[in-house]
Order: sequence, then C-alpha cells, then structure tokens
Amino acid sequence: MIELTMEQRKAVATDAEAPPRVLDPNTHTKYVLVPEEVYDRVRRVFEADEDSQFVREVTPQVLKIFGRDRWDDPSMDVYNELDPRINP
Repeated sequence: MIELTMEQRKAVATDAEAPPRVLDPNTHTKYVLVPEEVYDRVRRVFEADEDSQFVREVTPQVLKIFGRDRWDDPSMDVYNELDPRINP
C-alpha cells in the first residue's frame, strides 16, 4: 500500500475536484482516489454475475423502478435490439 505524504494529504483535503485525480508523470496514467468503502461498493457491481447474491437482491428493486418509469412498455422493446449481448 502506498501512503500519502503530508503534502499529498493536504492536496486531497483541499482539492476542489472530488474525487481527487492524480497523474503518474512517467506513464501519463490518470487515477481517481476514492475512499475504500466507495470502491468496495462499486466493485461489487462490476464483479457481480447473474447468480450472485448481490444481483438477486438488487434485481427486483431495479425492475420495480423500471416498471414505474414505464420501461416495461412494449414500445421500449426496440432498445433490446441495441443490446450487444442479445444481438452480437
């Protein structure tokens, strides 16, 4: 684990851009610094597969919202044609 220097901690604390972004000057790779708790929550979404507990818990809530917002209207089916998982 890399520890922030005092100067870096001050910059993170006072940086107007949130979350703070850092640049590796050698590779020009940009990074975003987020609290570990945020990273862990987001990671669960990307690592989730269709059989995971997370997906089983969240899917009914998402479908309820979609239904409320009329995503289940048959006229919305046209968007299924744009899904590369359905139409490779």
